Amino acid sequence: MNKFVLLFFAATLVFCNRVIGKQVNVLSPDGKIKISINIGENITWGINYNSENILNQSQIALLLNNKKLGIAPILIAHKTIAHNDVLKADVPVKSKVIVDQYNELTLRFKGNYQIIFRAYNDGVAYRFITEFKNEVIEVENEISDFNFAGNDRVFWPVEADPDFLSHFESLYKDSTINAFQKSQHAALPMLVYSKSAIKMLVSESDLYDYPNMFLFGTGGNKLTAGFPKNIAASTPVGDRGIKITRLENNIAKTNGFRKFPWRSIAICAEDKDLLTNNLTYKLSTPSVLKATNWIKPGKVAWDWWNDNNIYGVDFKAGINTKTYKYYIDFASKFGLEYIMLDEGWTKTTTDLTHTAPDINIKEIIDYGKEKKVGVWLWTLWGPLDQDMDKILGEYKSWGAVGIKVDFMARADQYMVNFYERVASTAAKYQLMVDLHGAYKPVGLNHKYPNVLSYEGVRGAENNKWSKDITPIHNVTLPFIRMAAGPMDYTPGAMINANQKNFSIVYSEPMSMGTRAHQVAMYVMYESPLQMLADNPSNYLKDSLCTSFISKIPTVWDETIALDGKVGEYALIARKQGKNWYISGMTNWTARALSQNLFFLDGSTYNMEIFSDGVNAERHAADYRMDRQKVKKGDKYIISMKKGGGWCAILSPVE
Repeated sequence: MNKFVLLFFAATLVFCNRVIGKQVNVLSPDGKIKISINIGENITWGINYNSENILNQSQIALLLNNKKLGIAPILIAHKTIAHNDVLKADVPVKSKVIVDQYNELTLRFKGNYQIIFRAYNDGVAYRFITEFKNEVIEVENEISDFNFAGNDRVFWPVEADPDFLSHFESLYKDSTINAFQKSQHAALPMLVYSKSAIKMLVSESDLYDYPNMFLFGTGGNKLTAGFPKNIAASTPVGDRGIKITRLENNIAKTNGFRKFPWRSIAICAEDKDLLTNNLTYKLSTPSVLKATNWIKPGKVAWDWWNDNNIYGVDFKAGINTKTYKYYIDFASKFGLEYIMLDEGWTKTTTDLTHTAPDINIKEIIDYGKEKKVGVWLWTLWGPLDQDMDKILGEYKSWGAVGIKVDFMARADQYMVNFYERVASTAAKYQLMVDLHGAYKPVGLNHKYPNVLSYEGVRGAENNKWSKDITPIHNVTLPFIRMAAGPMDYTPGAMINANQKNFSIVYSEPMSMGTRAHQVAMYVMYESPLQMLADNPSNYLKDSLCTSFISKIPTVWDETIALDGKVGEYALIARKQGKNWYISGMTNWTARALSQNLFFLDGSTYNMEIFSDGVNAERHAADYRMDRQKVKKGDKYIISMKKGGGWCAILSPVE
């Protein structure tokens, strides 16, 4: 082959690459999902599911202070790889073993950047990668549009603050996309239905050194991303809030040689499949901890929700050593692993290493060790951030096992970095972490398995001051918020009320819905650190119910979604060891669901059932317990009253 032919062949390759690069596709392993990427003056992507167009071509770009990545792009290479492996979770939430199968397309552009697209059988994702060595870049903005194919139904996680200051405890407005204007924004994850009711759960994963993404309405069928800018100046509000007085002109200052967060859409045909979606976890960085055997998930007796309002004792209840010893005795009696000392145990909320006058922290922790009950300590994030290493080192020297970090209430780059700093520093001292006042999970618990749970949910605490926590809300959460990761809802209310009888009582709060509705949450809601929110005196008064709750684990080997509709009902089965656990929850509609026990093996099982009592619609705390033997293939009718629930523990007959 002569030199002219070689040059012609090389030029043809470049020309073909440019032409092919104008339109590139990648399919999911099962062929049901197709991502189509168009490269012209801009870069856009769209999605088809089973030949239905569910996302029209939508622009993506990364706008730096001196570069516009994705604007007038020049594609220089692309490749597709197939990946098929399994992930083994250090702290199993939905399952211990997770299938990690996808097809990945890498697009390399002139200007030292790439865009990676992945197509899984249950979702899609893309991310930018920049390769500017020895350079700090400023990200002015990121364009991430979601141009849906129609005026689709959407469950909109309502946010209001223009500065993105929020505890991210969403209520989900059931509406349509074009009902939301440019001034209205939503947190993630957000659930969108296509014309044929294909479910699309928009979120993000592997978020580090970068702000959270939010979605804004446009008045049309398109949603567009918005991001908190870096804070240049602020003034304090009380001991835990701020007022922003000046913002920088960027959303991030970061290393120029890095991977940016994944923008993801979980996709499924049936609502119930959202209950088992693991896309956020699959997209996140694997664990960086060398040893994890010290990380112990479990249940915790929690003091704050019930206002330390114990009774039937010979001492004054409150934030004092005797009260917490009572909590420890209660936890020990029922085999609970932990108690929590929430706000009030420190001398002040900003002095995190000196206790309130009536607290002897060493006496409490040492007493807990005698009873095999660990102690978690609450902290405000701001004071902790000032001297994190010293404070956490001191907590470890006292013998604490974990920290509940609270009131972050922001989602900018600095706060995202704080999450990783606290996870890393806590791991250094072998302390577990529960994040409250927090944004949604984005994979941090995969990289740092000592991060057991997150709030970022409109949970039980709101019963103390609102009527927001309805059974409808409770059966919306598993399909949306819980799909992102662990959810510290704090269940376990022992004072239960129907819709008519519910009232707001701050110091002796109640729940809306039945007792069985609350008990079912211990299987339905995923949280490796699971609270018992009510006070020990109430739990001791009904030891039958409490004993049932105490048998339910907080991590799972396997999860099977049985049935469900967002905002209506959910039915799930989970396995740990040899036992199966089934949970059903419903909204204000009573239901009787016929369920085949197809997932059992050939053994005969003892099934212990906790269900709504015959009078639960009049007296919500009414429940009944039954036992019977079942085997694989048996059909069982799961009956739930209005606002009700159903829960069962199945153990093989020895």
